[in-house]
Amino acid sequence: MRGARIAGTGRELPSRVVTNEDLTKLMDTTDEWIVQRTGIRERRFADPSAGNSHMGAAAGRKAIAQAGISVEDVGLLVFATLSPDYYFPGCGVMVQAQLGMPTVGALDVRDQCTGFLYGLSVAEAYVKGGFHDYVLVIGSELHSKGLNFSTAGRDTAVIFGDGAGAVVVGPAENGKGILSSHLHSEGKHAAELCVEEPGFLKSPWLTHETIDSGKHYPKMNGKYVFAHAVRRFPEVIRESLAKNGYTASDLALLIPHQANQRITQAVGAAMELPEGKVFSNIERYGNTTAASIPIALDECLEQGRIREGDLVCLAAFGSGFTWASTLIRW
Repeated sequence: MRGARIAGTGRELPSRVVTNEDLTKLMDTTDEWIVQRTGIRERRFADPSAGNSHMGAAAGRKAIAQAGISVEDVGLLVFATLSPDYYFPGCGVMVQAQLGMPTVGALDVRDQCTGFLYGLSVAEAYVKGGFHDYVLVIGSELHSKGLNFSTAGRDTAVIFGDGAGAVVVGPAENGKGILSSHLHSEGKHAAELCVEEPGFLKSPWLTHETIDSGKHYPKMNGKYVFAHAVRRFPEVIRESLAKNGYTASDLALLIPHQANQRITQAVGAAMELPEGKVFSNIERYGNTTAASIPIALDECLEQGRIREGDLVCLAAFGSGFTWASTLIRW
């Protein structure tokens, strides 16, 4: 079986910067309160006319260009998001149309913060199996149109930002590329971090009561999520290292999902990694859910934080609960 590697990366971030100070005008909060609890100082919000698929397509174009291929070379498109343009169809087909791609398969992944790594594992399998030479994987989120910007919703509203990241996965040789991916879920915790309604569990699926009660906004049991995240992150990172005969000391860089700076710091400490080996950009972008890892990966490559031969681990934890890791020899 041939290998699979990340052949190109790209990101797209809205130009509008929203600071913590901006949010204090909408809700009872302070910059100090937000920074202490999340590490976030600012985030990006998309223009009212922008769609999630538009950001995803822009990031995808950049990844395709960096990979040195054309859209005609891509055999499969995988789009990870929790904030699609439509309830259905998914964003994958929207991006296929916007990029002018051939009639390739377009697969949408709904695993929230872990969605990009789930999508990456799909691309890895298709390329390693020889089904496609190139697969485009996009993680993109447009949270700002679905948040409660009032004091009642501040626990989640201050956390999330908009953005998109993408990678092209192609064939690899000589033992380099994606070494393994590890996926997990524990659905009994689903209600601790979710958007409760609308959904087809109820009939009618959308009512005035849903809107009036705010059940269409995200809800999160922050302490509960934190406790599980700081346990599952190290577990799945160690799992990927052990599978391939490595230890944490062999890592050149850990790129975790940018959920919360306190979680990132706790994970780095649990893995006994120095600060320079754990990448963080949440201060500038907030939590961009499925987009956070591909955005961070593109930044790391641009900044020269990853070099040929480096061992890099990507890891995520989020709603579901789901968690995953991917180990890469660059």
